[in-house]
Amino acid sequence: MKHIILYIATIFILGSTLWSCKRESDYVVVNPSPFIANFDLRKLYKNADVQLNTSNMAGANSIRGVVISDQSNGNVPAGLLILQNSRITGSGIDSLRGIAINIGSESVKYVPGDSVHIKIEGSTLKRENGILQLAGVNAGEVKKIASGKSIKVQAVNAGTLNSRPDFYESTLVTISKGVVEPEPVIGEVFVGDKMINDGFGKVAVHTEANASLAKAAMVPFADFTGIAFRTSNAIQVWPRYLDDIFELDIIKVSPLVVTGYLVDPTGADGNYEYMQFKATKDINFAATPMAIVTTNNAGITAAPVLGWAMGGVRTYKFNITSGTVKKGQFCYVGGNKNIWGAGSTNISAAVWIKSMQYATVNGDGFGTATTNLLANSGNVAGIAVFEGINVTATSVPLDVVMFGGGGSIYSAGPPEAGYRITNTDKYSVIQNRKRVSFYGAGTNTNKFTFPAATNFTVLGGVYDATTGLWSTGRIARGIELKANSQLSEIEQAIGFTTLVN
Repeated sequence: MKHIILYIATIFILGSTLWSCKRESDYVVVNPSPFIANFDLRKLYKNADVQLNTSNMAGANSIRGVVISDQSNGNVPAGLLILQNSRITGSGIDSLRGIAINIGSESVKYVPGDSVHIKIEGSTLKRENGILQLAGVNAGEVKKIASGKSIKVQAVNAGTLNSRPDFYESTLVTISKGVVEPEPVIGEVFVGDKMINDGFGKVAVHTEANASLAKAAMVPFADFTGIAFRTSNAIQVWPRYLDDIFELDIIKVSPLVVTGYLVDPTGADGNYEYMQFKATKDINFAATPMAIVTTNNAGITAAPVLGWAMGGVRTYKFNITSGTVKKGQFCYVGGNKNIWGAGSTNISAAVWIKSMQYATVNGDGFGTATTNLLANSGNVAGIAVFEGINVTATSVPLDVVMFGGGGSIYSAGPPEAGYRITNTDKYSVIQNRKRVSFYGAGTNTNKFTFPAATNFTVLGGVYDATTGLWSTGRIARGIELKANSQLSEIEQAIGFTTLVN
């Protein structure tokens, strides 16, 4: 038996040895890539000049990518070719990075969309005038491979751009809804540094004196696209040409913003539902009349052709033509002045700018009396604030929120039909340089969910009462109410909309 075991063991050991011996031809020869990604190249810089070689570039000697700069239009630092690329990785990291290459006057030969290969071995990675760049690159080592390649543009807000300059440096970025501060005067042009505020922070848009857009009329509000360059002091956005600036409609600061609503009071809903707003300035409604319109789309089968002015069972209007409210105060619109239905705490001491028996009285101008002003189940519902009291199918609200389910409330037409929206924390009327005017069109599909029964919905965010922009978008939070609940519970909730100037 021992002999048998020894024989088997010997065969096993011998077989293992034979199996483990592979020929050279059994191996795949892998050579390091000759190209290094900007993601890895930029990491080599440690606040000191770096002479590049195949050793510190892990065997690479070149870079490749897509050109985003255009020297012929004059708004890029002289001599620099700006190239961005992504790192091939399976980890899902965001690896798009840019780099500046100094090739002198030869940089004018290349335009956005050109795909190039550049040998960079022997060049120096350094910061010059604030910009991380490759110096000492032979212009003859730049090889154009193709043209017309697509360029990735990163959407970023000013706050993030300022906090992550190395991430965005030398890449093409777009800052949306930028308000120029101070507001441009008549005749003002692009040349120089113009500070823009997108609600998340401020950043300078820079235009060189000899740039093609230098003498173009400065716009007050726009989507600003450009190459992000670091200067000695801060990061800036340098538009390449006038088409990088897409002017937007001026945002009007809404005197009232929607901050809450009660859709399901205890007992019967009729005349006990109400809405809460915060004033962004002192308002005398006799001098500055406004309208609040609600929509309930229970059972809807076709988009409302008159939108917010549809009336009937679809929309109900409250005219606000008297009374006052101070900046920063909460104010209310609805039926009876109780916090949570019949028999609950009386909150008539709050600032009520409109109270009417909507269950038995038709709306001001349109809207059929209804026992369910604000939906608490089913299709999407909404609340809109309007300037003045003349609301028509073409009227655009100053503020709007939608909540609930779905429903057939938008038709692409032609003609389009549905509920018009405005630029808010949730909606944008310009998308991909096209006007998108209705809820349900484009990406304008954001809505809050229906609150749980017994809950008052509070909407918390941060609103800039100077620019009309939201630096922190509204989020919905439910506050559970009881018959003895107090007004302070819904006016002092953490996360309530705050105002900044």
